[in-house]
Amino acid sequence: MLLPILLLSAAGFTVLTTEFVIVGLLPAIARDLDVSIPQAGLLVTLFAFTVAAFGPFLTAYFARFERRKLFISVLIMFGLANTLAAFAPNIWVMAFARLIPALGLPVFWALASETAVDIVGPDYAGRAIAKIGFGIVCATVFGIPVGTLISDAFGWRSAFGILAVIAFAKALLLFIYLPKTDLHQHQVSFRSQFKILRSPLMLGHVLLSIVVFSGMFTAYTYLADILERLAGFNGTVVGWCLMGFGAVGLIGNSLGGRAVDRHPLIASMMFCAFMISGLVTLVPNIHSPLGLAAAMGIWGVTQAALFLVSHVRLMKAAPEAPAFAASLNIAGANLGIGLGAIVGGRVIDSVGLQGLGFAAAGFILASILLAIALMTFKPREIYA
Repeated sequence: MLLPILLLSAAGFTVLTTEFVIVGLLPAIARDLDVSIPQAGLLVTLFAFTVAAFGPFLTAYFARFERRKLFISVLIMFGLANTLAAFAPNIWVMAFARLIPALGLPVFWALASETAVDIVGPDYAGRAIAKIGFGIVCATVFGIPVGTLISDAFGWRSAFGILAVIAFAKALLLFIYLPKTDLHQHQVSFRSQFKILRSPLMLGHVLLSIVVFSGMFTAYTYLADILERLAGFNGTVVGWCLMGFGAVGLIGNSLGGRAVDRHPLIASMMFCAFMISGLVTLVPNIHSPLGLAAAMGIWGVTQAALFLVSHVRLMKAAPEAPAFAASLNIAGANLGIGLGAIVGGRVIDSVGLQGLGFAAAGFILASILLAIALMTFKPREIYA
């Protein structure tokens, strides 16, 4: 049963690249569409807030659908949206092109995660989702930086055009090779899934995801701009730097998958603590090759780990409705991504790029304190 997980991992690469490729393209998009960097950053906010607002409801509704047809439909939708983005004449059409895939991402990610856990069993949820997460980490290792390199060589529109072709190709692969599954004969009803929202602990976990991702994306949204303006790198060097940032995320994905199966909240606190060191040392070492590499390496490892840890943490907190719980994490994470993009833009406008790392670290420190509070009220049967 490894093939379905690998196919979903490959599809996840396309889905997450569509969301995050824009991080490396923001400077080029802003110049071409004649808007400021913070204004272009609102495209990240739009995508993220759409996922946050509609993700749980769409996931709960589409959980009843046959997985193969659903995943193929999502990828076709992503292909069409990226095609529109490639031809967007202004920021408004670009915003619409970002809105469409934002509706499909939470459905795919939550239900693909649930499908992977169903295949291997809940005791190995972290490892199973780490395999799905491998495609997501590859989106940061290859998708985002390669998109930046393509943008530098051929223009940012080419990056979206190529991504559209890849989405259509992945849909075809799923059509050919992904078997039909009937893993949810006892699927929880639409209404029953929302009962987990009555739990204060569950709401605390969602809040933790919001705070963690707010911290990460306060700085990460503008990483390409930091490397261009503060370090003085050109587009090609920025692309390679982003590739290195993503490559070390493979380590974080592996470490996160193992740590979260032992204790989700301790894993979250541990990776957050290391992330703070990477965030606050980045700009002070911006002109030191070794120091910059170390800061970006620590940040890259912990960011990839926290993507996985946060996801599994919510699924383990609600084993009776894991897909819906996963969608709540996706919603919370994307709300945090959107907030982070806004906060980061305000920080740039008020104190400059050099303040992003410290603003981000403030969020991450708050997430550690929140995780400690959640451990005080943890139910023994989940976190024994």
